[in-house]
Amino acid sequence: MQGKTCIITGANAGLGYETALNLASRGATVILVCRAAEKAELARQNIIDSTGNKGVHFEIADLASQRQIRDLGARLQSKNKAIDVLINNAGLVRSQMSLTEDQIEMVFAVNHLAPFLLTRQLLPLLKNAPDARVVNVSSNNHFRARMNFKDLFHQKDYNGLKAYGQSKLANLLFTYELSRRIKQANHPHITINALDPGLNNTNIGSKNTNWMYRLVWNFRKKQGMEPWKGAQTYVHLAASPELKGVSGTFWQRSKAVPSSDASYRKDDAKRLWELSLKMCKLDHYFA
Repeated sequence: MQGKTCIITGANAGLGYETALNLASRGATVILVCRAAEKAELARQNIIDSTGNKGVHFEIADLASQRQIRDLGARLQSKNKAIDVLINNAGLVRSQMSLTEDQIEMVFAVNHLAPFLLTRQLLPLLKNAPDARVVNVSSNNHFRARMNFKDLFHQKDYNGLKAYGQSKLANLLFTYELSRRIKQANHPHITINALDPGLNNTNIGSKNTNWMYRLVWNFRKKQGMEPWKGAQTYVHLAASPELKGVSGTFWQRSKAVPSSDASYRKDDAKRLWELSLKMCKLDHYFA
C-alpha cells in the first residue's frame, strides 16, 4: 500500500480504527474521517506510535449533515490529487426516531445517504487513481430487510432494528447499482464492493440506544470477534492485488458470497438511486 491514499469514515474506534491501523502498517497514507477532533487526534497518534507511519491524518465531519459531507469532499479535493481507497465504514443504530438537519431519518442518512453522497463528492479523486476501490460496509441484517418505499423512514411505527436492516440493504442496492453505472460511465478502474464484518465486540449497539438495546447488545457483543479480526475483510478488499477489477460483489470473512434476493432487485436499486439523488439535491451523479 506504499504510495496509496486511503480514506476511512468512522475511524477513531472499532472496525474503522483497526482497518486504519492495518493499512497504515502497510505504508498507506491514511485519512481518518471522524466527528470529534479530540478522539480523532488520539486515534491518529496511536496509529503513528504503533506503525511508525507519519502519513496518518484526520478530517472532521458529521456524516448526518449533507452540508458537512460536501465541505469534507471539497477539503479532500483541495489536499489530494487522487484517492485509492474509500471505505464507507461509519454507521449507527438508534432505538428512537430522529431527523437530521436535512429532515432525513438519522439511520438512513448516516448509513446510506452519507456513503452515497461522499462517494459522489470524491469521484474526481477516485478517477485519478489507477486501481480505485470503494468499500461499503453492509451487514448480514440485510437478509431480514425489505425496502419500505411507502414509509422509508418508518415514521408510522419506528423500529430501530428494521431501520438499520433497511439501511444495510440500501448499502447493497447502492453498491450494485453504482458498479453498473461506473462501468457504463467508462470508469472500469473504479471498483465498488460491500462486506459484512460479522459480529464484532464493538460499541455500535451501546450508543444512541435505550437501556434495553444496550443490555441486549452488551451481552451479544461478547460473543463477537475482536475488531482486528473483523477488519481483515476490509483490508482484503482494500489491499489485495488479486481483487483488481473485481466489482459489484458482497464479502464475508474475505470470501465473495451471495447477498439476499432483495439486494439484487434492479428496479428497487434504480428507485433508491433516484430517491437518493433527490434527497441529496443532486441533478446527476457523474459530471
